[in-house]
Amino acid sequence: MKKNPSSECIAAWRRLLTVHARVIARIEDKLAAAGLPPLGWYDVLFALHEQPGKRLRMAALAEEVLLSRSGLTRLVDRLEAKGHLRREPCATDKRGFLVVLTESGTEVMKQIWPVYRAGIAEHFSGPLSDTDVANLSSAFGKILLPSP
Repeated sequence: MKKNPSSECIAAWRRLLTVHARVIARIEDKLAAAGLPPLGWYDVLFALHEQPGKRLRMAALAEEVLLSRSGLTRLVDRLEAKGHLRREPCATDKRGFLVVLTESGTEVMKQIWPVYRAGIAEHFSGPLSDTDVANLSSAFGKILLPSP
């Protein structure tokens, strides 16, 4: 493992952060213009949608989304108030609960996805070749591998 990142590595890191921030901001603008909820809602709803029974414990949901635990708790409160998810007691741990996707949440996720998908196409994959996408996917996969 390299101890000090090269100047090229630092530049790549800065570009990654900048690209992420700008693409997300552009997609958020498109969602707002369409009168849709923010991307964070989609992130939580989709994480639940992918799970068996469309449910997760709060701690597991926190690992799936890009929010702090306190931010996630507030977002879950808002989504529950809108009827897009519900909390259920956890059968195996009386102290915990499960967060469960509702039909309303599935519908909101389906409304957000076309705008999100178009934003990804326009602001992320649009300027990239298939080879660029494959290289990025491979590189990000290496970074996501657990450390030994």
